[in-house]
Amino acid sequence: MFTINEVYVKITYLVFLQKNFTSKHSIKPRGKQQSEATRKTLNLLTWFDPWRSPLCTCPPKLTFNPYTGCDHRCVYCYASSYIPRFYECRPKKDLLQRLKREAAKLKGELVSISNSSDPYPTIEAEACLTRHCLEVLAECNCRIQIITKSNIILRDIDLLKRVPSMVALTITTDNAETARILEPFAPPPEERLKAAERLIAEGIPVAVRVDPVIPYVNELPETLVKTLAEMGVRHITASTYKVKLDNWQRLSLAMPKIAEKLKPLYFEKGEKLGRYIYMPKDLRLRLMENLARLVRKYGMVFATCREGLRGLNTAATCDGSWLIKGKRSKFLPESAL
Repeated sequence: MFTINEVYVKITYLVFLQKNFTSKHSIKPRGKQQSEATRKTLNLLTWFDPWRSPLCTCPPKLTFNPYTGCDHRCVYCYASSYIPRFYECRPKKDLLQRLKREAAKLKGELVSISNSSDPYPTIEAEACLTRHCLEVLAECNCRIQIITKSNIILRDIDLLKRVPSMVALTITTDNAETARILEPFAPPPEERLKAAERLIAEGIPVAVRVDPVIPYVNELPETLVKTLAEMGVRHITASTYKVKLDNWQRLSLAMPKIAEKLKPLYFEKGEKLGRYIYMPKDLRLRLMENLARLVRKYGMVFATCREGLRGLNTAATCDGSWLIKGKRSKFLPESAL
């Protein structure tokens, strides 16, 4: 059974789609989509953003997820809308055997771990699946990008030192109470900040994702930006919160007063881009400009993620992979090094 509030949230979302979901709002893939036969034979290592969305400014890179699903249970999570039973975190089938077979063929590509499910969920502390993947990749010709919210990554510093690598840590806010509401089972921001500091001290480059930026919640994170600059972070990526039905339901339940303020920004003034509802572009531009100014004030470089605002980017690559030291991949332009 649904509560009255849950029903109301669904109706609000569906009414918006009915009024606004027309072909002009849809983002079409550039190039041919994969056939059903191709999808059935996908390898573990796949090219990131195979549909080449015009909103994506990431450099060419391979990606894979050691786990299907994530147990951090972030309120704003997008992947929960397209991965069944997302909060039931489980290892990929025959993961290590498949990875060994495919990684042997790498020729210097950038491998991003991971872009849907955090590679360091709470169960990784005992399962060590991501660590075993890094052991495989450390013996191969590749460069590694880790994207995570977890301080468990500190356990694997020894492996990250063996291969050209960098870490993108998501730190949405430095307010512990806000983080507890938004990311209830992820490590608190204090632990993530300590992880960033330790990684940098060990010579592993760190970028931080302030993502998502939510009006009335974390839109002016100056103390966080200042702290990151002081510990040696050189790159910050940010993007605004995008609405999907399931994450809007969760946000409405977790922060009902905030959701009331956000509702007109998305469902009256917002726009449908691809499979998400965005805030109006002028508001997104203002939020990202304000954050970009803060980042520049403290001597770091800035990039947006899937906002269509690449003019604000001052980093060589939006994802922070330009920080990776070591042998250059033929898949990255010279300007990204």
